[in-house]
Amino acid sequence: MHIRTGYIVSMLALGVFTSCETAEVPRLMGSDVVIAEGNTTYTYEYEIALDQPAPKTLSFDYTTTELTALEGEDFTASSGTVTIEKGESTALIPIEILGDEEAEQSENFWIAYQNDENVNIPNPFNAITLENDDNSYNQSDSGYTTPLSYPGFTLVWADEFDGAQLNTSDWNYETGASGWGNQESQYYRSGTSNCEVKDGYLIITAKQENYSGAPFTSARITTQNKQSFKYGRIDIRARLPFGQGLWPALWMLGDNITTVGWPSCGELDIMELIGGDGLNDRTVHGTAHWNAGGQASHTGSKSLPDGKFADQFHVFSVVWDQGSIKWYVDDVLYHSLNTTSLSAFHEKHFFIFNIAVEGDWPGPINSSTIFPQFMAVDYVRVFQ
Repeated sequence: MHIRTGYIVSMLALGVFTSCETAEVPRLMGSDVVIAEGNTTYTYEYEIALDQPAPKTLSFDYTTTELTALEGEDFTASSGTVTIEKGESTALIPIEILGDEEAEQSENFWIAYQNDENVNIPNPFNAITLENDDNSYNQSDSGYTTPLSYPGFTLVWADEFDGAQLNTSDWNYETGASGWGNQESQYYRSGTSNCEVKDGYLIITAKQENYSGAPFTSARITTQNKQSFKYGRIDIRARLPFGQGLWPALWMLGDNITTVGWPSCGELDIMELIGGDGLNDRTVHGTAHWNAGGQASHTGSKSLPDGKFADQFHVFSVVWDQGSIKWYVDDVLYHSLNTTSLSAFHEKHFFIFNIAVEGDWPGPINSSTIFPQFMAVDYVRVFQ
């Protein structure tokens, strides 16, 4: 079959025949991603793709933008131009991720695209989520420490938590979700889910998880009926949790609580912290409770000049004798009570270590509260 030349010319003029050089503009196909935050700084190669190989060289600009993740704290701000050569369909955008070892919420930021040339960008940004991967205790041992002996005192009992598990010859698990008299929200569990001895520390973990009808889990251990003491110097080296609604405590109750009840048995709070931003996370309280025709108490507090008690270890101490109880943080006296006429404090007391969540004193958690939270105890020592 023969086609006349004039016919071809007229058909080209009408656009019936199209050049093979005219191709559909490719689309940029970015995707939202979730990556591990990591413990150290590293470069993440974010892959961008086209829906088809580039028919000609194309380019676009990109810029990172803060959302909940912050520039200079969680990632390094980045911007530039991406070029994809003809026939290629992918490119990598390097982004520096600033890892750390602190438990925190997962956070995200945007990578935004603009100034496109020879490419269609239907979605002008994608989200990169930094997933918190610090779900185990940061084992830095930095902080204050105290000696194994004092003039005039003898070490009569200690737990250095050097074993592979909690020593149940000295400790008991208390379990349940009764509110514990303070409208608390956690369920205290036994075993290693919330309480473990590892690498020389006792680690109590508070988690946000549903268990037996409670929205949180934690642990509460005691030495009741196993180890109890009257008078002496007590040192507890610990690193504390932080955040609104957290209530860690290192404390004692009188052995006779089962017969005389509370507060007649006496309560000696060596350390309590009511978590929350600012002053709360850097303030601990030392308190005594007893019966004086009703519940009576005497409390004092000690605040760090900056930072928080979660940043490193501190030693919480009491010196208790026939006439007084004195409270110390890192060997600095901050509170005292004359106990000469307070019979509750002339009886033996046992230890209780726990993290409560919510309750009458700390109130509810809020959106800034990070889980899991940890209280690590390096040692408890009793000198008499």
